[in-house]
Amino acid sequence: MSKHDNFEVNFSLKGFASIQIGIYILIAAYLIKNILTGFLIDDNPAGMLSVEIIEIAVISILILTFLFSSMALYFKARRASRRFQHKIFNSKTKKALLVYVIFLISTFTILISLKNLGYVDFITPSFLILYGIFLFFMKHKSRKNILIISLVSVLLAALCIVIPSYWYSSLFILGITHITYGVVVKH
Repeated sequence: MSKHDNFEVNFSLKGFASIQIGIYILIAAYLIKNILTGFLIDDNPAGMLSVEIIEIAVISILILTFLFSSMALYFKARRASRRFQHKIFNSKTKKALLVYVIFLISTFTILISLKNLGYVDFITPSFLILYGIFLFFMKHKSRKNILIISLVSVLLAALCIVIPSYWYSSLFILGITHITYGVVVKH
């Protein structure tokens, strides 16, 4: 097993993958905010849509954001595996992929449950807390910098709980944090 045949090299938030994920978070937050704001304004075309269509649009944006973020991680891993000439899916990456899939399924289940129970103000804080916990447990020993994103995510969740209308700014800050992390930690 080569020294590059590990989870950190195969799937990591370093460099352009983190920048892409940050951009996807920014775009998703912007689109969701515009849809929700447009729904509340009478002259906006989104104001004519039903609540169910707005829900489907928001859930679709979230699914696409997770899909594109996952693809960014996969393509970065594929480039790294080709560069170091090893298999992309070894035992460690298979375990990490399983944890990632469990995280995605549990996160969407929790968020949709919160929506269905009427706790809409807790959707963003719950996502931020779950995301922070996920990053904390997926960090590699030598990647202690990822703890910064995890800590920022949990602090933003606490702020969203105190000020529910701060959800857009929290997601915006999380996106900027990912972009900054990608610029600073390139390799």
